[in-house]
Amino acid sequence: MEVAALPVELWRVVLAYLPLPDLGRCCLVCHAWRELVLSLDNTRWKQLCLGCPECRHPNWPSQPHREPASWREALKQHSLASRTWTQNGVELQSSACLHLFRRRKDRRIWHVGPGCEFDTLRAALGAAGPYDRVVLHPGVYEEQAEVTLKVPVELVGLGQLGEVSLLVCMDQQCPTARLCNLVFMPAWFSTVVYKTSWGHVQLDNCNFEGAQLQIRGPGTCQARFCSFSQGSSANFLGVTLSLLDSCDFSGSDTASVTVDGTPVSERNWACKHLAALARTLTSWGSPTNGNQPRGGRGTGNAEAGATEVTAEDWSKAAWQSGQDTVIEDGWGADKPGDGALKSPERGDDQTSWDYKLPRDRHGLAHLLKPQPDGSLPPASSPDPPYAISELLSLQQELQRDPEAQLLATSIQGCFVRRCLFRDGKGGVHICNYGQARLEANVFRGLNYAVRCIQNSTIVMLRNEVRECSASGVFLRLSAHGLIAENNIHSNGEAGLDIRKGADPIILCNRIHSGLRSGVVVLGNGKGSIRSNQIYNNKEAGVYILFSGNPVVSGNHIFQGQAAGIAVNENGRGMIIENVIRENQWGGADIRRGGDPILRNNYICYGYSDGVVVGERGRGLIEGNHIYCNKGCGVWVMASSLPQLLANYITHNRIYGLAVFCRKDPENREPRVGDGAVQEWGGERRGGGGGGGGDGARRGGAQENFNDDGEIFAWESDLDSEDERYSARRSISVALVESNCMSHNGAVGLYVKTSEPLNIIGNLLNSNCAAGIAVLQSSQLTRLVANCVLDNGLGGVTVEKDCRVELRGNGVYDNKGHGVSFCGDGQIGENDVVGNHGNAIQVSSNADVKVLRNRVQPAQGGGAIVVLGPVKGVIGDNVLFQGHPGNKEMLLHIDPSNGSCVLNNNMVLQHSNSCPSHTLWALENPSARPLSDSTCGPSTSRYSSRLTISMTARISATVESGCHNSGSMFCSIL
Repeated sequence: MEVAALPVELWRVVLAYLPLPDLGRCCLVCHAWRELVLSLDNTRWKQLCLGCPECRHPNWPSQPHREPASWREALKQHSLASRTWTQNGVELQSSACLHLFRRRKDRRIWHVGPGCEFDTLRAALGAAGPYDRVVLHPGVYEEQAEVTLKVPVELVGLGQLGEVSLLVCMDQQCPTARLCNLVFMPAWFSTVVYKTSWGHVQLDNCNFEGAQLQIRGPGTCQARFCSFSQGSSANFLGVTLSLLDSCDFSGSDTASVTVDGTPVSERNWACKHLAALARTLTSWGSPTNGNQPRGGRGTGNAEAGATEVTAEDWSKAAWQSGQDTVIEDGWGADKPGDGALKSPERGDDQTSWDYKLPRDRHGLAHLLKPQPDGSLPPASSPDPPYAISELLSLQQELQRDPEAQLLATSIQGCFVRRCLFRDGKGGVHICNYGQARLEANVFRGLNYAVRCIQNSTIVMLRNEVRECSASGVFLRLSAHGLIAENNIHSNGEAGLDIRKGADPIILCNRIHSGLRSGVVVLGNGKGSIRSNQIYNNKEAGVYILFSGNPVVSGNHIFQGQAAGIAVNENGRGMIIENVIRENQWGGADIRRGGDPILRNNYICYGYSDGVVVGERGRGLIEGNHIYCNKGCGVWVMASSLPQLLANYITHNRIYGLAVFCRKDPENREPRVGDGAVQEWGGERRGGGGGGGGDGARRGGAQENFNDDGEIFAWESDLDSEDERYSARRSISVALVESNCMSHNGAVGLYVKTSEPLNIIGNLLNSNCAAGIAVLQSSQLTRLVANCVLDNGLGGVTVEKDCRVELRGNGVYDNKGHGVSFCGDGQIGENDVVGNHGNAIQVSSNADVKVLRNRVQPAQGGGAIVVLGPVKGVIGDNVLFQGHPGNKEMLLHIDPSNGSCVLNNNMVLQHSNSCPSHTLWALENPSARPLSDSTCGPSTSRYSSRLTISMTARISATVESGCHNSGSMFCSIL
């Protein structure tokens, strides 16, 4: 009959009455009939799928209200999966296949129940032949001894699920069996209701109540649409492959699923069929389903309850508007100048004044020049950088990592798919070299979701782990594997807890809204943590301590309520190319022995400081972009030995870099409010505005790092120094080298410390207050080969009782004094040109040597001005006159001063007959800081690394150092 003979709507009504076999036959008539039958997906195919007593809703149990993409396809997958248990006959010879086919065709059906052929299950199984079906009528069947299955058989419960209950202990000793529509409860003598050690069992639509399923390799199991409740569990011992699909686990007293032991080498007949079925079910290579687009912005989530702050919200006007904040000791942009500061005469246009010595060829000038594409470099751009790298997708990460790709495609051990684990103690426990693959499961309301220990391997793909009272995922004792594209959130402890040598690969997850940290790595834990979104956690996004040593790369860590990354208690790690933004406390917090490598990260838009190096903090901080933080760019506290190399520290609201003598209180719990700048006379409270909230806690508030009675055995068995640290330079004094600190809201570099400090080869320009301010320095602070340019107040300010050595610096065009010096030390071989106040002003009770400097004031100041009872030597300096209209003395000493010695200074003034200013230049050497023309391009792997002159750093001629003690600068370098 032609399809066109009737309207399509009528055909659909007619076909809706056909059973499944007849629908299949209609599909074979012609193409038009096939299309007509396929169009019944939301009507007849849905009825057939939901009406099948052997299965439940395709998205049960985790999403029973969401319809599948195709009801017909769901019914097809169920039909194929339900026949796995009968496929062992394929391995037989052809004649045996015919014999087996005849027996299956003629297999008998046995009925068990009141008024049926058999009253007991044991009797029916004794009479059943291979592949017979035993139908159990509604009732409760109890056996007082273990029941043994010796031939392949199918047990099916009649009626609705729950009407047939078995109180038995069954031992399968045959190649295959199937159980369907049954409720298992433990017998009086054993909680194990079903076990097999070499055969294959298929469980469809069964309930386990207070019972255990036990599969021992080379035995296999395929369980679909089963429910495990009231403390039930499934135990897999040395299994090669088993499949749990769409099962519900609830109310467990221990782990709901336990995978124990190395997969045995022996395989039964079902392994290859289960592997083929698993490959059709896995979706590791498909696009992320239901996840947000992975990108640089747009990583916010309504579920997280956090508001995304865009770069535009943090524009220059936004962060400058908050600079009326009171800053310690008044070192803000509104600090008035010293009394001796003269305003430049405004008779002539400053921009047209051509008497300034040319100094645009100093060693760091390349950092200020426009780039080939016409854009301004970070050092000279008045606007903060907006470009933030996007996260890599899982496919991109797998292409870069062959090990991760191999794990993503591997199917071995226990495969758990689309299951729901809820309201119990544990989800999945893998131990003793066990292997498991977890995909598209939901874990909620448990004590822990997944626990992988003792050299076991886990693959977790696209699971949801939430609302666990402890950590979501634990990895211990050299466990490893792949954890990718999971949604881990709202857990009571860490989302991921890695320790005791565990080394997983963690890719492209969303780890958020935790009540503690996002990821914790401790106790020699390792791991590669890449391309994750870690946000809105109550404590640190990533927390590394107790010799934890992960690689944290390419993540977006944002909107946390504490630090972005905290490295405490001798933690280590490589923290590379992450975007750390919008965190309430420090973007990165390092203290109490923390010694990470922090390299090429974007640390920005924080509500406190960008990087905090607390007491006893160490680490290599290199090549980072630290900008637009509401506190300081970098905050360094006493007793710490960081190396800050080649960072861009720009557009922060307060200091670019602050070095303080503040020590951490031993028993103080930090507060979020510590990050705010307070109006008081002492040092800023809280150790720099909120470092790693987790690491600062003590006592009862400490995170549960000793869960389930574990002992810190690793504390006495720490790993040896990792090879990744072997190339790091060892230092005994904190080092600030080759950084760019510009456009910050207060002082570029603020020093108030009682410990030595080396500041070498940095560019400090366009900060709203002074370029460098040293307010306290009882031990020697060395300023060598820096460029201090165009800052809102003075260039370099040294307060009373400070010990400072300035050598080889270029101090240009600052709005106040070039160098204002009230302490003890030496000012040698610097170029101080074009500053609006005095070029070099020495005052108070300073004890200083001013030697071999080249100095030129602007219109309204002197070259070298000595005020008060200064002691020292001023010698071998070259003083250039500035504008001819400047009437100030180039070299001025307070008439009452009798202890300052002048020696061999050269004063160059303009002559009316000869325009000498056209011949003046900074030559032999050229403008400081010097660049080493012989070293060529930088040998560093990072393009942001700034080159400095070795000549300027070591300085060929050093004259006896400070006035009271010899300079040790050459010897230590």
